[in-house]
Amino acid sequence: MTPLDTLSAIEQRRSVKHYDPAFVMPDDHKQRLLSLALLSPSSFNIQNWRFVVVDDPEIRQKLKAAAWNQDQVTDASLLIVLCANLNSWAEQPERYWQTAPEEVRHFLVTAITNFYADKPQTQRDEAMRSCGIAAQTLMLAAKSMGYDACPMVGFDPEAVARIIRLPENHVIGLMVAIGKAVQPARPRGGQLPMDDVVIHNQFP
Repeated sequence: MTPLDTLSAIEQRRSVKHYDPAFVMPDDHKQRLLSLALLSPSSFNIQNWRFVVVDDPEIRQKLKAAAWNQDQVTDASLLIVLCANLNSWAEQPERYWQTAPEEVRHFLVTAITNFYADKPQTQRDEAMRSCGIAAQTLMLAAKSMGYDACPMVGFDPEAVARIIRLPENHVIGLMVAIGKAVQPARPRGGQLPMDDVVIHNQFP
């Protein structure tokens, strides 16, 4: 396949709902997508995202039921539940900067602690930001590789947490289904004009 350039992938990416259930994505493509997702930025490089790759058919069926029976959960070649560890900032934070000079590592580890300690809302906000950035990385990488994708928040998060055995102090951001489309996305519903969404310097 001929990869798309980044700008074309952004322009052509759509949320596709219908996938070929018979198509099997090569393992090297899956690994490539995940390796690119791992390059997504995260605050202070804490890499708090966790990618639950669900390939067990029985678990997929359970997730489908928890997602109001949306077909992409079972039909897509790759289904990833993007989660985040709320405690990443406190779990050996020096490892996030293990190759940095000692003085730099010490400064950043101290900054991480000061930024996140005793701030549960900040921890959760950053978890959701990280999941969102990683999801977009996955979707654009998938599109550039000839696949389509669908970000999903239409599911019961408590049920999904039980199904994937979500650890304590973790949260679910969203799911992403990736595969070979059998139907194109619907036409764009309508983009707001740039003047409605771009504010220069300050709100009026």
